[in-house]
Amino acid sequence: MQGQLDIGLNDRGREQAATVAPLVAALHPELVVTSDLARAADTAAAVAAAAGVAVHPDARLRETLLGQWQGLTHTEVEEHTPGGFPAWRSDALYRPPGGETRVEVAERGAAVVDELPEGPGTVVLVAHGGLVAALTARLLELPVARWAVVGGLGNTRWAELVPRVVDGRPSWRLEAWDTRG
Repeated sequence: MQGQLDIGLNDRGREQAATVAPLVAALHPELVVTSDLARAADTAAAVAAAAGVAVHPDARLRETLLGQWQGLTHTEVEEHTPGGFPAWRSDALYRPPGGETRVEVAERGAAVVDELPEGPGTVVLVAHGGLVAALTARLLELPVARWAVVGGLGNTRWAELVPRVVDGRPSWRLEAWDTRG
């Protein structure tokens, strides 16, 4: 479980980033904002280069802080905190020892979305599966008790959310999930 460990891309990851970059660039992003962790930032750099736009790093797009679980396998997590891994997977309010809840992760990601400038067309956020799942659940206004139904994204896959107005107030529509092109 990597969490916020700053692990760079391996050869396979660099290959995946190079493959996805032109696919995402074809969406004509006007802005690319990325987690400052190397694995996301390097992917964002490939996307931004293909799209001809700058990359804007933001630490609030980091993956979930997993505290004492970071660097452990799922089996080691279960040995360290019996029942913790299934509780974390099913409860957005569960906090790994020394870590943060999915609700906290979603709030820091939502702050990035809330601060996006008015007017840009397509904005690409390059982040991590856990953050994207939590942020999506929050933006779609799912009840926190149901957030576990939104699974994380695979590497170099994406979600498409479109802003809209419903009953006179801003809302989001999920157009695509776990897309790989």
